[in-house]
Amino acid sequence: MSGRADGSQGLDVAIIGAGPAAFYAAEALLRDGPPGTRVDMYDRLPTPFGLVRHGVAPDHQKIKTVTRSFARVAENPGFRFFGNVEFGRDLTLDDIRRHYHQVLFATGAQTDRRMNIPGEDLRGSHPATAFVAWYNGHPDFQACEFDLSQERVAVVGVGNVAIDVARILCLSREEMEQTDMPRRVIDALSASRVREVHLLGRRGPAQAAFTNPELKELAHLADADLIIRRDEAELDELSRAELEARGDHLACRKVEMIAEFAARPAEGKRRKLFLRFLVSPVELVDNGGGAVGALRLARNRLVANESGALTAEAMGEFETIEAGLVFRSVGYRGVPLQDVPFHERWGVILNRLGRVLDSETNEPATGMYTAGWIKRGPSGVIGTNKPDAVETVAAMLEDAAAGHTLAPVSCPQRDFPALLRTQGCRCVTFDEWRLIDAAEQALGASEGRPRAKLASVAEMLACLDAEGEGPSRLASAAG
Repeated sequence: MSGRADGSQGLDVAIIGAGPAAFYAAEALLRDGPPGTRVDMYDRLPTPFGLVRHGVAPDHQKIKTVTRSFARVAENPGFRFFGNVEFGRDLTLDDIRRHYHQVLFATGAQTDRRMNIPGEDLRGSHPATAFVAWYNGHPDFQACEFDLSQERVAVVGVGNVAIDVARILCLSREEMEQTDMPRRVIDALSASRVREVHLLGRRGPAQAAFTNPELKELAHLADADLIIRRDEAELDELSRAELEARGDHLACRKVEMIAEFAARPAEGKRRKLFLRFLVSPVELVDNGGGAVGALRLARNRLVANESGALTAEAMGEFETIEAGLVFRSVGYRGVPLQDVPFHERWGVILNRLGRVLDSETNEPATGMYTAGWIKRGPSGVIGTNKPDAVETVAAMLEDAAAGHTLAPVSCPQRDFPALLRTQGCRCVTFDEWRLIDAAEQALGASEGRPRAKLASVAEMLACLDAEGEGPSRLASAAG
């Protein structure tokens, strides 16, 4: 079904997801769309901001200030937020087609890729996303159990997420008390018996995906020594040539820093953080009781593939390291949405420049769009989502100008959120989110922290039951 949106009415757009890509898209639509354009944003959690709230490390509070700009988007009279509404359960694609001209999916990449090695499903082997969501207070992951009685932990991968996991495991209680982690998470991590963390990278220092600031943080932890083997910090000739050809000053500085840290003596701190290169797990070894006891690693060397890119090749040499807890961080992957075309191998919504493609015809599906990691895969930083979202919105406005939109039957009435409520869905508005926000900040202030996250939907809704009684009353209700 398609039809021309009434220019005097503007566009009515539904956005599924409330992370950075969703807010950047809403900002562009409300700024550049025809007069009267309105955006309804839906998220299955009561809280907005997606990855910023539940993915950014809790000791990176400065990064989280980007939510201030998202809050300004929410102040636009054409914007509405409805949290605690799940696509596929509370609303369907058919519902959206009846009430909106366009829909944009910005649901991110919610799961980890697998290593596909023997022993990966042993007890004590976890996706890094589950641990990140747990320590960030994501309601879906608070029942997760991680055996923090283990003294040795392995983190597979050397991207920023892997670095975050390793760093959080090494923080002192004093450092954690400066974060917004839920209290029970701080207590659990403070009681941890972890003494060694092994970060495992399959390629060399020049190919490591972590950023220079993340690396520098590892070298200045209060409670952990960063240890890098000098032989693994040295560049091979192929990597040297690659760096020279790229002319990447940041990558060159990263390599220099790795060499500098490898030359530093350990200071005798309580924990040791080993940063390894050119090793790949080939098996997680059973401890005899159905849990991980060790990792068997293959030593690698770098070779150039047909396109000239450097890839890791096993040398036939192996080593074993003990570890009773393993986190894999080898890439994120998107999750399919009901009735939305999906590319299984790539783990993204099937699309071309943000236009969702019909899986049978490979042509754009009328009125359907995507942005963010579910569009392009898990790459870039938070700000990368802005040009990505702007690209998609440009396609949306081009299609709308050409009359290629859905033809909703009740667009002027804007009655769908009200219908959800009559059906028993407890929608949480942005004003109600501000009440939850106030409660969390009040809890944090009572502990000398920037925020103390409420980590269950029940706690969040309890704040709303205490609406109008002030932050201290809200904090009491949440506790």
